[in-house]
Amino acid sequence: MIPTRSVRGAFAAAACALVLTGCSGGSANEGADVAYVARDVESLYIAAKDRLDRGDLQVAAALFDEVERQHPYSPWARRAQLMSAFSYYAARQYNAAIQSSSRFLSIHPGNRDAPYAYYLIALSYYEQISDVERDQAITRQALAAMNELVRRYPDSPYAADARLKIDLVNDHLAGKEMEIGRHYERTGQWLAANLRFRNVVDDYQTTSHAPEALFRMVETSLAIGVPEEAQRYAAVLGANYPGNEWYERAYELMQDHQPQRVGG
Repeated sequence: MIPTRSVRGAFAAAACALVLTGCSGGSANEGADVAYVARDVESLYIAAKDRLDRGDLQVAAALFDEVERQHPYSPWARRAQLMSAFSYYAARQYNAAIQSSSRFLSIHPGNRDAPYAYYLIALSYYEQISDVERDQAITRQALAAMNELVRRYPDSPYAADARLKIDLVNDHLAGKEMEIGRHYERTGQWLAANLRFRNVVDDYQTTSHAPEALFRMVETSLAIGVPEEAQRYAAVLGANYPGNEWYERAYELMQDHQPQRVGG
């Protein structure tokens, strides 16, 4: 998995406080519950915010949803939509968080809090990323969501964090390609392995996996019977990572597999 939830959660909570400054009110009575009776919008919102402050996240989300249901045309409804999305996110109900954030964006696409809604969507995908041995569909969705946030709001407070996460997600996806490539290599499927390592070299060349991918390209090119290609990848590896252990291994490997020169 990539970085711990505690760090990400603290950042998200701080961001929510930044975006929604002035949204909170007083606290509800201790005995308040989630009975969906008609209430005035302010007391309903305050009850929801109180539940959120106390960590009762699912009840808070339900109450914020109720604000919009009972008072859809109130200015409080817009606030409640985003607070509902955050409550679902904090409760790790990521699909609900994505749905609530997407709904907010569909209704208020130009709102000043739209960047945070995009950020919540991206975080909700990001925190579902699994290890490289599993399917990476969620990882690709996280990458797409982060890129969308940076594309739309490059100067927003959330873009810098999104850029860092994009690097981590790319490294994760490269790791998946490497894991598959190594499997193909172990089973003698040289061409399939070569194609996977080429994906890393072509699409994830700035990740930590690039040096090994180039070395594996040398290995598999030799196994396929194209030493000239192996030599080319070894040269690229040496030019970009001259002191790297993978270059040293590639150099040693090429000593016994020099391509034949035409014409002597």
